[in-house]
Amino acid sequence: MKKGLTRIAPSLTAAAVAAAFSLAAPAQAADNGKFRIGVVTFLSGGAAGPFGVPSLNGAKVMVEALNAAKVPAPYGLKGINGVDIEVIEVDENGGASKQVEEFRNLAQRHKVDAVIGYISSGDCLAVAPVAEELKMPTVLFDCGTSRLFEENKNPAYVFRTGLDAAIDNIGAARYLVDSGRKIESVASIQQNYAWGHDSWGDFSAAIKQLEPGVKVATEQLPKLFQGQYGAEISAISVSKPDVIHSSFWGGDMEAFVLQGSARGLFDKRTAVLTCGESALDRFKGQAPNGLVIGARGPFGAFAPDTVLSNWFREAYRAKAEIDPTYPAYKMAQAILGLKAAVEKAAAKPGEIPAKEAIVASFKGLSFESVSGTVQMARAGGHQALQGIAYGEYRFDAKTGKATVANVKAYGGECVTPPDGTSASEWIKAGFPGAQCN
Repeated sequence: MKKGLTRIAPSLTAAAVAAAFSLAAPAQAADNGKFRIGVVTFLSGGAAGPFGVPSLNGAKVMVEALNAAKVPAPYGLKGINGVDIEVIEVDENGGASKQVEEFRNLAQRHKVDAVIGYISSGDCLAVAPVAEELKMPTVLFDCGTSRLFEENKNPAYVFRTGLDAAIDNIGAARYLVDSGRKIESVASIQQNYAWGHDSWGDFSAAIKQLEPGVKVATEQLPKLFQGQYGAEISAISVSKPDVIHSSFWGGDMEAFVLQGSARGLFDKRTAVLTCGESALDRFKGQAPNGLVIGARGPFGAFAPDTVLSNWFREAYRAKAEIDPTYPAYKMAQAILGLKAAVEKAAAKPGEIPAKEAIVASFKGLSFESVSGTVQMARAGGHQALQGIAYGEYRFDAKTGKATVANVKAYGGECVTPPDGTSASEWIKAGFPGAQCN
């Protein structure tokens, strides 16, 4: 590990998965001729096992293969533009203030060429203005808050290759309606911070627009990483909703499902987890069959059948002996987006372009990814446009394997507001211009 970089070890569960992977620590300073990337994700705490470690391992699989020139077309050129990639890992655990400090360290002390990271919406909102201040190309691979580009209306150095949470929740509402479920009343349980508030706001507005007359049974807002949800489960049970909506992620989501299942919360009603695919192989039959789950885009179990996607799945499985879930796919996508932008900006192989040239080529970029084609077509060319899919969790006790059934996909133009229009405005107006087949 590079001197001066603080790293908190992953939890035992996370460490067991991560043990299959290895990346050499950087041995020289930033002038060693390598393309240096700061990778920020949860390496400790409740989000490490289901989110942080899969995403970091996705980065390691992709970087190792890129440096060996073993990634399928159109990414055959070694590393990034023929230059080896070097990674500095940073633990996202610790809160927004800590992440701002770590970001400054990456830019000023470690002199990285770019930063890829951030799962927490609070961390994204804190880091984005610092990235602009320091003129550091920054790719947000997962955080979903709609506020990102609403608060930063003229970004230059910040890009998001993952989707806005509005797409998750508009897609979830459409899936529930299209699958013919009873939706007279809906209960909410969200983590009490930007991500949870935004997710519920978008979903509740969308479901009421699609199914006028839907009632809100109860709204529960436990604190982030609370872990125990007895009171909230009781409140939801008493309210007797037809549907339970949650944007919970990480250990919170898994704890809620296990505790709710034990108390019969999901019996005879529908529950939708917008981040549920991340625990597809972690639930191990303890989640109810029929649970509606998403992957925050066409990732993980919802990834397309393409050469690049299938290669990534096999390469990850060969290392981890488990299929990659959506955090791994989203990290890989961010790396490929950065590679495509750098190589578009470079005049010749072996050259590392100026940061200004990299962000100029990233703006409005279209590139191939492990999830299909990505168009940086929103937020003035800084936000990815892709579709989303939902399906039902199915666990086969005989095989011990979980799958997704009754999948329905929605194109990006069906669930994404037009550029310059906020999600809340678009939903309230009745989704004008939505192109849904």
